[in-house]
Amino acid sequence: MKFDFSKVKVSKNIGIDLGTSNTLIYADGKGIVLQEPSVAAVNSRTMAVLEVGDAANLMVGKTAGEQIAFRPVKDGVIADYDVTVSMLNKFMRKIVGPTAISRPRVAMCVPHGVTGVDRRTFEEVALDAGARNVTLIEKPVAAAIGAGIKIGAPRGSFIIDIGGGTTEVATVSLGATVTSGSIRVAGNRLDEAIMMYIKRRYNVSISPKTAELLKVRIGSVHPQADVGSIEVRGKNLASGLPAILNVTSGEVRDAMSDQIEQILDCIRSVLEKTPPELCSDIYDRGIILTGGSANLRGLTVLLSQITGIRVSVADKPMQTCAIGLGKFIEHPERYPYLTQYKAR
Repeated sequence: MKFDFSKVKVSKNIGIDLGTSNTLIYADGKGIVLQEPSVAAVNSRTMAVLEVGDAANLMVGKTAGEQIAFRPVKDGVIADYDVTVSMLNKFMRKIVGPTAISRPRVAMCVPHGVTGVDRRTFEEVALDAGARNVTLIEKPVAAAIGAGIKIGAPRGSFIIDIGGGTTEVATVSLGATVTSGSIRVAGNRLDEAIMMYIKRRYNVSISPKTAELLKVRIGSVHPQADVGSIEVRGKNLASGLPAILNVTSGEVRDAMSDQIEQILDCIRSVLEKTPPELCSDIYDRGIILTGGSANLRGLTVLLSQITGIRVSVADKPMQTCAIGLGKFIEHPERYPYLTQYKAR
């Protein structure tokens, strides 16, 4: 998604959803002004960051010499601190201008259940990237706000956020998570599973982008949602020559089955731990799906069959967390129970 940054004025408050697959930034009064892949291209010798976002994503798998392109955020947590700081700084400069001149207040999503060390790392990354101060909001809470749920009310809401690196499942009530679960199985692991399936079945290697294409175009998790087949290209591992395959929805479903079952187990576990009073609310209000993988074909049908509860997808599932952060930075007085801004 590309935006006309020339029309974006300096904003003193921004919300950042720093994800494994994508980074989204919400600017106060402007809405979502950046949505780009969380990818950085660097010089492997000096580790200087050359490109980030869309430009770096075009280089994945195509670099030569000392250039490499990779994701510095892995499974929802920061894997390469310095590269993440540089990537985030470049993203922020697009929105607020030179961060040395305009240091914004930042609200940032973090996966639920991360360690205190990981939470501090997220704070330090934002501050080193140019934030004046920062507050951290757990993903399920931000997703609930973004989905339009009044989380401060004494009613239970059930949120499933399936991102690129983690799946977050939580029962939210009175502005906080009551029961929750988080697993490092989400969109990227589904792509990896598709790659391994094709390799085992056809002895053909496909790229992560091709695996993602299969997931998005024909991937399903329920037979009722199958949509046929598409043709993809890869490399025959025996001959080393290019290969063309015709892959069906059923094959993609088989490839993802183990990962989907792990997600289902996490959902069952959180529902089992939810107090009966809140379970009654959830049954009445239904389950809300958010995140980039929320639109997997057949997912709502499968979850409804497994839980017996109505399941719906948020209006803009990939942007839900960022929208929730935006509501917080624009009206913090409505969320007094959330963590307040911190500085060094």
